Amino acid sequence: MADAVLGVAAHAASRTGTVRHSAIVRVTHWITTACFLALLVSGMEIVISHPRFYWGENGNVLTPALFSFPIPSSRATVPTGYGYVLPDQNGWSRYLHFEAAWVLVFTGAVYVIAGLFSGHFRKNLLPDARGGSWRAFSSALAGHLRWTAAVVADASSYNLLQRLAYLVVVFVLFPLVVWTGLAMSPAFVSAIPSTVTVFGGRQSARTLHFLLSVSLVVFVLVHVAMIWRAGFGSRVTAMIKGAASAREPE
Repeated sequence: MADAVLGVAAHAASRTGTVRHSAIVRVTHWITTACFLALLVSGMEIVISHPRFYWGENGNVLTPALFSFPIPSSRATVPTGYGYVLPDQNGWSRYLHFEAAWVLVFTGAVYVIAGLFSGHFRKNLLPDARGGSWRAFSSALAGHLRWTAAVVADASSYNLLQRLAYLVVVFVLFPLVVWTGLAMSPAFVSAIPSTVTVFGGRQSARTLHFLLSVSLVVFVLVHVAMIWRAGFGSRVTAMIKGAASAREPE
């Protein structure tokens, strides 16, 4: 989640001229953003083609669904209760989803490797011993919920809540999304059967993939909302140039 600070704190930090984001962080951030949008659009179309989710290895229209969406499908063979089907865009959406996913995997690998060698995770994301207590975490969470203005120092660094959120996304949600995505690939599963068996089947992997994707969408929405609250102009400028301009309006 982005910094929950008022514009005055962000502006004060930007006047120092300190580089907030390294070049590798900025490049991988915007590539990830483009890939995420491509995956979101194509993933929505894939769901529309079959808006039913199952648990286990197999699932079809004759199998009881774990849950489903009451929306029309883009395939006439899927019973939805509607008297029409949507235009079938399943072809290009699957190609785009596949290609964007691999670009995202490569970008994520570059980000993680660079972060390990540069000390980015140790300096910017790992909580320090003084701020890693439950009291510090609950205090940071309460401040976010109250929209409390942070101190000026927080405008140029990540607080405990942000650090934990980014770590969960980078090292938990993102790998699980990739893993469940691979578990739906017949070719990959035939080469490494344990990829799918750990989830209980390909349909289980698809369901988990969808739920994990929804979690990432929620994260991004909160991320953007907090950036807007903190000062959208200066934050975006910092992610483009490395540091916000002192004259950047909040």
